[in-house]
Amino acid sequence: MASSFKVEPRHWTLIGALALAAYACYALIAPYMGSIVLAFIVSLLFFPVHDRIEHRLKSHPNIAAALSCTLLTVIIIIPMIFVAIAILRQGITFFTGAYEWLSAGGAKEIISMPIVQSTLHSLDKWLPFDSIKPQEIISRAASTVSSLSSEMIGMSSKILGDVTGGLINFLLMLFVLFFLLRDHDKIIQTLRHVSPLSRTQEDMILDEVEKVAKSAVMGSFLTALAQGLVGGFAMWVAGFAGLFWGTMMAFASFIPVVGTALIWVPAAGYLLLVGEWQWAMFLAGWGVLVVGSVDNILRPLLMQGNSGMNTLLIFFSLIGGLQVYGLMGLIYGPIIFSLTLVLFRMYETEFHNFLEKQDNT
Repeated sequence: MASSFKVEPRHWTLIGALALAAYACYALIAPYMGSIVLAFIVSLLFFPVHDRIEHRLKSHPNIAAALSCTLLTVIIIIPMIFVAIAILRQGITFFTGAYEWLSAGGAKEIISMPIVQSTLHSLDKWLPFDSIKPQEIISRAASTVSSLSSEMIGMSSKILGDVTGGLINFLLMLFVLFFLLRDHDKIIQTLRHVSPLSRTQEDMILDEVEKVAKSAVMGSFLTALAQGLVGGFAMWVAGFAGLFWGTMMAFASFIPVVGTALIWVPAAGYLLLVGEWQWAMFLAGWGVLVVGSVDNILRPLLMQGNSGMNTLLIFFSLIGGLQVYGLMGLIYGPIIFSLTLVLFRMYETEFHNFLEKQDNT
C-alpha cells in the first residue's frame, strides 16, 4: 500500500513562494486580461474549425494555427469595419434629420395635439414638482439631439484615432489565440499534471469552463445579435434607419428587465403621435411577439449549459457581471457562478461521510 503524502514546512514555503510569484505574474498581465480571456473564448468557439484545418496539416501545427487566425481575421474584421461605418453614417443622418425636424416645428405640432395636451394637464395635477413647460421640453430635446449628432460626428473621428489601440488589442488577442490553438493539448496536459485534484474533478472543472464559456457567448451575444436583426428589420420596414436602430436594440438587449423595449416602445409612440397608427401597431406587435420571443426562447435554450443554474442565478450572474466587469462580465459572471456550483458539488462529494454524519446527529 502506497504511503500517504506528508506535507512538510518546506512544501508550505514553496507553495507560498509560488502563490506570490503567480500574483506577480497576474499583476503583469492584468492590463491585457480582456484580450487573453477573449482569445480563450474564441479558441473554444473556433476550435472545431481549427481541428479540421489541423487534421489536413498534421505535420505543420504552426501553419494550421496561422491559417485559423487569418481566417478568423477575415471573417470578423472586414465585415465589422463596413458595418461600423454604415452605423455611424445612419446615426449621423438620423440625429441631423431629427434636429431639423425639431427646428422646423415638428415637436410643436405633436405637443399641440389634444391627447398630448390632456396628458400633460393630467401630469401637472399629479406630479409633485412644477408644471411641465412644453417649450422647455422642445428646447432641451433640440439641444440634446444636436449634442448627440455632434458626438456621433466626433465619435467617427475618435474611432479613427483609436484604431491603433484597437488594432494592438486585436493583434494581442490573435497572438494569444495562435498559441492556444497550436498548443491546446500541451496546455491541458500541463494543467492536469500540476493540479492536485483527481482526474474526475479536473474533468468536471475543465468541462464546465468550456461549456459555460460557450453557452454564455451563445446565450448573450447571439441573442443580442438575433434581436438586433429582427428589431432592425422592423424599424427599417416602419421607416427608420434599420441598421442603426438594430444595433441600438442589440446593445439594449443587455439591459435587464427593459431590454429592447427601450428602443421600440418610444418608436411606436412616435408613430402613433404622428398619425401612423398602423405602423405603430405593427412595431409594437413585432416588438412583443417577435423580438420578445427571441429573448424568451433563444436565450434560455442557448444558456441551458450553465451548470443547472436556474433563471434567478443566471439573471444575477449577468447583471452582476455587467456591473463589476463591464461587457466582458456577460462571460465572467456565468463562469464564476457555474464554477462555484461545481466546487460545491465537489465539496459535497469529498465530505459526503462527514455531512451525512452531521445530518444524523
